[in-house]
Amino acid sequence: MRGGLALLSTVSSPHAPPSPPLCFRRLRLHSVFSSDILRVKSRKSVWTIRTRAVATMASDPENIGNARKQLVKLFETSLRTTVPEESDVEPLVAACTAKFGDYQCNNAMSLWPKIKGKKTEFRGPPAVGQALMKNLPSSEMVEACSVAGPGFVNVTLSKNWIAKNIQKMLIDGIETWAPGLSIKRVVVDFSSPNIAKEMHVGHLRSTIIGDTLARMLEFSNVEVLRRNHVGDWGTQFGMLIEFLFEKFPDWESAGETAIGDLQAFYKASKQKFDEDPVFKERAQKAVVRLQGGELRYRSAWAQICDISRREFDGVYQRLGVSLEEKGESFYNPYIPSVLEKLSGLGLVEESEGARVIFLEGYERPLIVVKKDGGYNYASTDLTALWYRLNIEKAEWIIYVTDVGQSEHFQMFFKAAKRAGWLPDDDKAYPRTSHVGFGLVLGEDGKRFRTRSTEVVRLADLLDEAKARSKAVLVERGKDKEWSEEDLDKIAEAVGYGAVKYADLKNNRTTNYTFNFDQMLNDKGNTAVYLLYAHARICSIIRKSGKDIEELKKTGSVALNHQDERALGLHLLQFAETVEEACTNLLPNVLCEYLYNLSENFTKFYSNCQVVGSADETSRLLLCEATAVVMRKCFHLLGIVPVHKL
Repeated sequence: MRGGLALLSTVSSPHAPPSPPLCFRRLRLHSVFSSDILRVKSRKSVWTIRTRAVATMASDPENIGNARKQLVKLFETSLRTTVPEESDVEPLVAACTAKFGDYQCNNAMSLWPKIKGKKTEFRGPPAVGQALMKNLPSSEMVEACSVAGPGFVNVTLSKNWIAKNIQKMLIDGIETWAPGLSIKRVVVDFSSPNIAKEMHVGHLRSTIIGDTLARMLEFSNVEVLRRNHVGDWGTQFGMLIEFLFEKFPDWESAGETAIGDLQAFYKASKQKFDEDPVFKERAQKAVVRLQGGELRYRSAWAQICDISRREFDGVYQRLGVSLEEKGESFYNPYIPSVLEKLSGLGLVEESEGARVIFLEGYERPLIVVKKDGGYNYASTDLTALWYRLNIEKAEWIIYVTDVGQSEHFQMFFKAAKRAGWLPDDDKAYPRTSHVGFGLVLGEDGKRFRTRSTEVVRLADLLDEAKARSKAVLVERGKDKEWSEEDLDKIAEAVGYGAVKYADLKNNRTTNYTFNFDQMLNDKGNTAVYLLYAHARICSIIRKSGKDIEELKKTGSVALNHQDERALGLHLLQFAETVEEACTNLLPNVLCEYLYNLSENFTKFYSNCQVVGSADETSRLLLCEATAVVMRKCFHLLGIVPVHKL
């Protein structure tokens, strides 16, 4: 079990630092970029040149739709020409505010200390920046360049090039804007509830964060192995099986009715385990029999697991989440051989009756075999990692759990490095990442619970989200306009989407307060507001009476108004945003992009008449491009878009 600890952790969750300026935020994208993020404020432009709008350097077909990557290619050429002796320097290109341009190359200041004192024609960072600008190959994508302050090279993209790329996306599909990542296969380990326990609100974060990360990686043409590492093995099953045998001697013929409410069954068995020492002893012996493979015990275990799976699958179906279960029991047969490999490397030692791995920097060792000879989380997780690296051939293994488990992951990752399974360089592949997240809080600032102090069942939470959403729609008279089926589907899409977005829009490392009123608000940064915005765009296109598919073939996009250009540029930054969210494992980056896209569209629509204007065709195509990108964002966030509200 992994994901369900979000409400139970006693470790204070770290809060995200304030966002860096927009010009620098995307410098954190890739391992090829320097960790030195310059924070010098650009001053007014000093030098300006204009490049010819001719394609002397063709666009990189692998980076179609990714303006930043195409600019990186151009600046790579400029760097090799400007400082040929510094062949290891990679371009530092970031999106910028419109005040200075669309993008900025920030290499000049970090280059200067390297070349200062050597035989060089330059007399400071501004001169380096000027040379980088001068040596930039001509390209149809660049309209103008300027150098500001200590050598920042500002780039303004050609509005015609932006328009052409949007037009091409509309014809060829949004998949042409998928970012190209350097990895082929990833394991995302998420959700991971415990068998025999209902999914509760504590599982929400792991499930939807993991699903969004998987969706973004899949969109980026990475093969994703979605793994549900359920807690289906361990001491609790002895307790459950023995209670089943005691209460229902004919449990095999009684079937599921013998267990009934699995949550109540678990509580009753746990109470008896805690209060009855004779029963406790029988339960402990039952674990040994189960793990020894006795058929009667295995059959009872399988029945309990099947009941749980059906309950889990109901929740996953409602959330639109797909997973492949490979729980603790799956890896159990591999544990002895994996521990033998680690022992052969001299990593496993005896300590106070247990078998452990000592790790530098930690006072206590990583226990891999308990005193009683049983296995634990560490032995299972090390074995699962070995399997994923050697059998499934994954290059990147991502674990989505609460921040309270951070030390466990740090320790077993370090053990894997000692074993030679992982490189010492955290940026090299294969690699592992722990995607930690904070707690879900109630209005009182404490972990989110019901009034009776019970943990909130996830199914109940989804029921309430849908019911509240439906009530709002009925209040607005939609029950009289729509069919019951449409009303139900839209209420579900809005309700579930509101719950997901309210979680995903936060930096995952922070706690957040669960509040239905806020998440179902149709104003501000909420899913409801964004779904309304998408529905409004669909309405604009419908009311025009034009065949948008035909317009894609016969019309063209023009970005002559400043708000058209601003919207077009933001659309073009979709690919690099998804790449940033994937690379840093931060879904909130995509949420921020989506909200800003909606804001850009609102400004465009307020200042640019669409239907009935001389530019109607172009502006309808811009509406359609916005809707296409919004729908893809919704899909990546696991939110179902609506076309009317």
